[in-house]
Amino acid sequence: MDYILNTLENLAAQTVFASLDWKNFLMVGVACIFLYLAIKKQYEPLLLLPISFGMLLVNLYPPIMEEGGLLWYFFKLDEWAILPSLIFMGVGAMTDFGPLIANPKSFILGAAAQIGIFTAYLLAILMGFNGKAAAAISIIGGADGPTSIFLASKLGQSEYMGPIAVAAYSYMALVPIIQPPIMRLLTTKEERAIKMEQLRPVSKLEKILFPVIVTIVVVVLLPSTAPLLGMLMLGNLFRESGVVKQLQETATNAMMYIVVILLGTSVGATTSAEAFLKVDTLKIVALGLVAFAVGTAAGVLFGKLLCKMTGGKINPLIGSAGVSAVPMAARVSQKVGSEADPTNFLLMHAMGPNVAGVIGTAVAAGVFMAIYGIR
Repeated sequence: MDYILNTLENLAAQTVFASLDWKNFLMVGVACIFLYLAIKKQYEPLLLLPISFGMLLVNLYPPIMEEGGLLWYFFKLDEWAILPSLIFMGVGAMTDFGPLIANPKSFILGAAAQIGIFTAYLLAILMGFNGKAAAAISIIGGADGPTSIFLASKLGQSEYMGPIAVAAYSYMALVPIIQPPIMRLLTTKEERAIKMEQLRPVSKLEKILFPVIVTIVVVVLLPSTAPLLGMLMLGNLFRESGVVKQLQETATNAMMYIVVILLGTSVGATTSAEAFLKVDTLKIVALGLVAFAVGTAAGVLFGKLLCKMTGGKINPLIGSAGVSAVPMAARVSQKVGSEADPTNFLLMHAMGPNVAGVIGTAVAAGVFMAIYGIR
């Protein structure tokens, strides 16, 4: 009888009810909500589903994220900047830089959207975060999850990486909800209905030279951007060179999906109740929203300025695509523009600022690393 009782006690001691508290179960509930949004509502399911399942696992079984646990090894690939860099390679291999090359003014709109990042940086310092933490938090405004993870790891802000990554990917998923009200508020219906001239054809030589030249210029000025920007441009060179079709297909398909699984699950696993349920987490989420909203607004306002300077040839809506959520932000510009005029086609025009935003966010991360002496 004693043997049976001891066995039952040992089994009971091994269940989650004996080792977890209400905070863990609260996070399990949050994970289930995220799973619902990913599966039923299809909010960025490729990212949100592995993130939410990683959140579920770590709050049911915390040792999975402790040293030697499965997801601990996944997370090390984040800390070493391997997974974010590989994501950038895949993005480069999938993205056509032609609209940006054809309309260099797009660089201005991509740069304008980074104002949100530096606004949030100042606000984070005012809210009590140290400089490095403020920099890591502010990059959420670029709506770029890999860059957020990359910068947080480089600046040694592992304690905030979970909230930062979840906020960044959440805002990426919520681009179609957050951006349109800001875009409509800052533009008139007449401005939203502006039709832009067809972009000029871009030669193959231009497309090949662009990633090489951008890499040389940016890395010479900001060497710390080499892991992200270098992989972005290498992936694009795979695409545009036309001589390594197998590498392009691997970067955009098999490798990209594998990396998304590892990255998403490890990001979700940083959201243990102990690390996530803090006042600082709420501050980070709020600052990320401010950064994203200000970046969107700045892009639209600079779009309005260019609209006036060009005599109404630029639709201000494409400025909102200056955040680096590729290609979702460009699709939102198209959607809001088509509401004003169903025959308006802005997608390719918006891809220019969208690509510029990816480069701009990487450059902003490089600026922060330069400020704090990180190479």
